Amino acid sequence: MKKFYPVFIALILVMAFSSSSFAAKDTLVVADQYDPTTLDPIGHNDYPTSRACSHIYDTLIFLNTDGTLRPGLAESWEFLTDKDYKMVIRKGVKFHNGEELKAEDVKFSLERANTPAGSHIHTYSQDLDYVEIVDDYTVILHLKKVNYPFFSSLVHSWGNIVNKKAVEAAGDDYGMNPVGTGPFKFKEWAKGDHYTFERFDDYWGEKAKFKTLTVRSIPEPTNRTIELETGAVDIAYPVTTIELARIDENPELELQRKPLPSTTYMGFNVNKAPFNDIRVRQAIDALLDTVNIQRAVFRGVGKTPRSLIPSATKYSIDGELPAHVRDVEKAKKLFAEAGVDPSTIKLIIRSNERKERIDMATIIQAQLMEVGIQSEIMQQEWGAYLNDLQKKTHDVFLLGWGLSVPDPDYAVAGLLESNAGTNYTGYSDPKLDEMLAKGRSLPDGEERAKVYREMQLYINEQLPMVYLHNDEAIAGVRKIVKGFEVDPFEVHSFRHVYFEE
Repeated sequence: MKKFYPVFIALILVMAFSSSSFAAKDTLVVADQYDPTTLDPIGHNDYPTSRACSHIYDTLIFLNTDGTLRPGLAESWEFLTDKDYKMVIRKGVKFHNGEELKAEDVKFSLERANTPAGSHIHTYSQDLDYVEIVDDYTVILHLKKVNYPFFSSLVHSWGNIVNKKAVEAAGDDYGMNPVGTGPFKFKEWAKGDHYTFERFDDYWGEKAKFKTLTVRSIPEPTNRTIELETGAVDIAYPVTTIELARIDENPELELQRKPLPSTTYMGFNVNKAPFNDIRVRQAIDALLDTVNIQRAVFRGVGKTPRSLIPSATKYSIDGELPAHVRDVEKAKKLFAEAGVDPSTIKLIIRSNERKERIDMATIIQAQLMEVGIQSEIMQQEWGAYLNDLQKKTHDVFLLGWGLSVPDPDYAVAGLLESNAGTNYTGYSDPKLDEMLAKGRSLPDGEERAKVYREMQLYINEQLPMVYLHNDEAIAGVRKIVKGFEVDPFEVHSFRHVYFEE
């Protein structure tokens, strides 16, 4: 019998291999750059958290990749007046805890955004007055004043609908116990490492074609690429400049890229000397060669902005403005006018751990030193970085701001409106606040375009920040993954993903 053992063992191995080969892949593994900060949709305003929340929650309306809107939890809507929106909610929609979605959940979710818990996202929710319940499946959203971009803002993470009972039961721990109506339900979250969601089989819409979604936090871009190459992850983003060719040339991988309506900038703490003097801000702007900084770091990805409103966004005048030109002599003259000796300035350039931003900070550091400005680069983990920026004790910082709502108001308001929770420069200007309010009060057309033109020119004069980079949304995808499309608003969806092996 001994002589038959090898054949028998080989047969078992072949059978085992065959059964595993034909077993359908049922877990999508994704590599994201950062971990979420919470799974409470009103407790944040950053991309990694928005992406996580988008899988477990739904909004009343959905955003298409071309910027148009389609029905979500609201099957239809009607504009009763410029300030009153009637929304008809789908019947039979289930939350992950088995409860049916009702009008009281919609009212609770949207009005909760205007409580202190929603301080990060008041830019979007602030003009909501109250939500009127007509019946279990009908609500009317009443605004305090006319705000034309408001309706589109319902696609933002702040508009995710939560289960009232679940939030009240969890209290302060709700961010770790999320309950939505989305295609995936929460399973686990190992902070700093990964989170795992499972398919929600009672989902009201098209159900996910795979059972488990695991999103890993991998800050180092080369490690994300290696994991993609080996098949340890199926999708990886963002892809950095140095990894582009490596992914593009791999026959097992696909590179997807689209222009991203985002701006990376160096922000000043305008309430801290010497940056409270506009001449010092203008001098530093003149001192920096932003065009070549962008080219050196990103090497063909994106471009150098000329306006805070990205060029792909309506009313942007980015393409009409001249390119930034470095002028060291102008910088010296402005420092002299301000009575500031640049060699006495010692500042900390804060950045998160994204390599491109560290590279930009390093070049900025060298260019500042040409007139004697001494600087130190402080690199921080994403969550700690955002927490520190909230305290506003910093000097200057590097950060990106992207639009998840296709309207120019949100390119400016979240960064520079006086009461915005993500206004890390501390810039507060009644004139700019008035412009923003006027822009929101006008329907699309020539008059609104004029407001945003004046606004962009005014911000360029005041210089609360230096523009560094307009980015692209870039993802690496294994070719067995189908149905994924990189999102130009960078809230990537896996609702239609499936595997083809």
